[in-house]
Amino acid sequence: MRDESIFDLDQLNEECGVFAVFGHPEAARLTYYGLHALQHRGQESAGIVTTDGEQFRVHRGMGLVTEVFQNDQLERLTGQIAIGHVRYSTTGGTGLKNAQPLVFNQAQGELAIATNGNLVNAVRLRRELETTGSILQTTTDTEVIAHFMARSQKETLQKQVKEALNRVVGAYALLILTNQELIVALDPHGLRPLSLGMLEDAYIFSSETCAFEVVGAKFIREIQPGELLVLNREGMVSTHFTKPQPRSICSFEYIYFARPDSDLGGINIHQARKRLGKKLYEEAPVEADVVTGVPDSSISAAIGFAEAAQIPYELGLIKNRYVGRTFIQPTQELREQGVRMKLNAVREVVAGKRVVMVDDSIVRGTTSRRIVNLLREAGAIEVHIRVSSPPVIGPCFYGIDIADKKALIAANHSLDEMCKILGADSLSFLSVEGMLEAIGRPENEKNRGHCLACFTEQYPTLIEEENQYPMVLGGER
Repeated sequence: MRDESIFDLDQLNEECGVFAVFGHPEAARLTYYGLHALQHRGQESAGIVTTDGEQFRVHRGMGLVTEVFQNDQLERLTGQIAIGHVRYSTTGGTGLKNAQPLVFNQAQGELAIATNGNLVNAVRLRRELETTGSILQTTTDTEVIAHFMARSQKETLQKQVKEALNRVVGAYALLILTNQELIVALDPHGLRPLSLGMLEDAYIFSSETCAFEVVGAKFIREIQPGELLVLNREGMVSTHFTKPQPRSICSFEYIYFARPDSDLGGINIHQARKRLGKKLYEEAPVEADVVTGVPDSSISAAIGFAEAAQIPYELGLIKNRYVGRTFIQPTQELREQGVRMKLNAVREVVAGKRVVMVDDSIVRGTTSRRIVNLLREAGAIEVHIRVSSPPVIGPCFYGIDIADKKALIAANHSLDEMCKILGADSLSFLSVEGMLEAIGRPENEKNRGHCLACFTEQYPTLIEEENQYPMVLGGER
């Protein structure tokens, strides 16, 4: 099971990142660097599959990209086409069998699949497959897509993929590799990010644009909702496997998940987070002496808050980047002490000061309470929490590790109650309207092109009751 220690920092987690190269002699090495740039999206396993047009070469392993791949392994991954994956699972089953890309042997030959997202009808589809004779080898619902492709009677792989994708519902950025073709698809609502770039004559696909910079590729465009691209020797053809729906990109890509140097929808993530911080000050000003952000994802918003408030921004909290996620403390006392191994308050910055602690989100509240205690123990005379996103009141069914509603502090307590539980002098969240305005996506799109489900419990797709504990593409039930 996933470690629930303090080192999770009570934060959200993205499930996966995907990267692909088509038509480059160093496809594996480029994919390695691309996955390294996407490491923040998943730290439990990594994998690359390449093809030279005749056979697959596969390497997957548990751990970080630099731990899984060494130079000799990359040299064996020959071929001009590659897909790669980094993975984070929500619960249980972090074994190698679920590491992606998954590889299947079918009548037409080998097939590899890498996905980022979550199917909300996976339980029913998996039961349908099992009751009609399918034997599933993993606990991921990525495998569900492969089985429906294999069952299709359509004459081409492209048509098989389209038929399979019209059976599934949810969020997914999908890469499918054969010895001759690369197929790329995005769910009809565009819940997950996926972009196309070019490196000379090679096509590059990535969950985030920051990876293009790392490999020297030029960003071309984002993959559109419901779009399916087929790349082979004839070139690249774009089509749609279903009617696109209004874009519903996950709001937390802007708030938390994406790297600050990535762009999404033509919007730079760092600049968007600064605007979130500025808007947060407009909605919830406070008299204070210093502003600090919870590292790392809250720093941009904290800078924006400080600029708007004309209060000094300081590094009041320092993160130790070399503490593993799986360290387990044997007693509650040591568990509470363990927060200092991950975060430390800078006494010289906060002592005797009224401190504004900017965080990007509060999920369960346990870590926020511990950080408030750290600041007070370091001498802060007041601690005011400002959150650069709305209160999280609903679980996510689209591939983000948001707890069951019973564990969400904002779903079960009033603002005053939360403030008391966290031990803060004041607490304020950014409004949904303020968040949308600050991020700045087009006004003519519904919800300005965002999924707001965890803030409003209004989901862009139907959530089947039996999927209340959804299976995860890259994870499992």
